[in-house]
Amino acid sequence: MIAVNKMDTILSKKLGLIAGDGELPVRFAESAASQGFEVVTISVTPTNTGKLKSVCNKVFSKGPGEVQAMIDIMKGQGVNQVTFLGKVHKGLLFRPILDSRALKMMKDVKRLNDDAVMLKIVSELEGENISVLDQTIFLKEFFPKKGLIGKIEPTKNQLNDIEYGFQIAKEIARIDLGQSVVVQDKMVLAVETIEGTDKTIERGCKMGSKGAVVVKVSKPGQDKRFDVPAVGLKTIQIMKKHGAKVLAIEANETFAVEIDKMIEFANKHKMVFIAV
Repeated sequence: MIAVNKMDTILSKKLGLIAGDGELPVRFAESAASQGFEVVTISVTPTNTGKLKSVCNKVFSKGPGEVQAMIDIMKGQGVNQVTFLGKVHKGLLFRPILDSRALKMMKDVKRLNDDAVMLKIVSELEGENISVLDQTIFLKEFFPKKGLIGKIEPTKNQLNDIEYGFQIAKEIARIDLGQSVVVQDKMVLAVETIEGTDKTIERGCKMGSKGAVVVKVSKPGQDKRFDVPAVGLKTIQIMKKHGAKVLAIEANETFAVEIDKMIEFANKHKMVFIAV
């Protein structure tokens, strides 16, 4: 039995992983496997299935709306604790690919915002004696501490935009609208909604001139079982493509995946990368 924190205790050497897009699910599986855990994964996207198969004991592919099938797999594999990691686009909620259990769950949810949907999923799993673990288990090293991450120092104006963007991002996160904003010259160019961070960056940069500031934060009182904010190499590449110059993330609360590659890219293109 391994104590993780006050909320989570790993009771078994077998863990379930519900994996979306990106590197985080792969890194979780690698870290857990290196510490002797058997990882049973349900992949809901094909983008990283190959990598997951190389590090997990078993990998099953299911659509994100096949809730009953996921529960049946985990129970059949003797898994009673799972972790959710990776991006699943919320636009999938509008497509007719939900099984009967998922449809009933959605009808029971008054608002289809992230927290409401995920809390309902957690409740359904707990009803099947499957608990949901903190996403940060095995991934603590991916949280940058406060300070400059790259080598490019922000200007005074950029620092002002970071401070302003942080306040706005925290406010939209509080109401569970999104966790990212794009600002420039103390003006909000875009706030994140259902389209996700990448599209928010693209939209915001089109509204301003070159040099926008992107700020990403956690929700106040973030439930770390789901929706912990994350950035990666793709984030900063999209910023470069559309002319943004600063990426500011909340220190100790935001996953930074492939951080060495992010730092190298930011430094090469004279972009500010900072945790605040």
